[in-house]
Amino acid sequence: MYARRRRVYFLLMGGCLFLFVSAWSFVRLLSVEAAVALCVVAMVIPPVAAVIANRRGPDDRWWDDPSGDPKSDEWWDELDGKRRHEE
Repeated sequence: MYARRRRVYFLLMGGCLFLFVSAWSFVRLLSVEAAVALCVVAMVIPPVAAVIANRRGPDDRWWDDPSGDPKSDEWWDELDGKRRHEE
């Protein structure tokens, strides 16, 4: 799962780099407006790539998963209000 997300991240960032380099290498010779448009598209890709790389997969461990320490898990469950302990 991490390899797939890493691959997608590097593909997006490679596409971003390709758009930026091609915009100012040869597209600017044809149209400066098109080169600027390519740079604007390239500017949007890195945040999208970061979101994709950091999203949680179905098999990923999440912050509220049990830690394995019963005392700690009981304490956190009580704080979160997941289980009410009757005394």
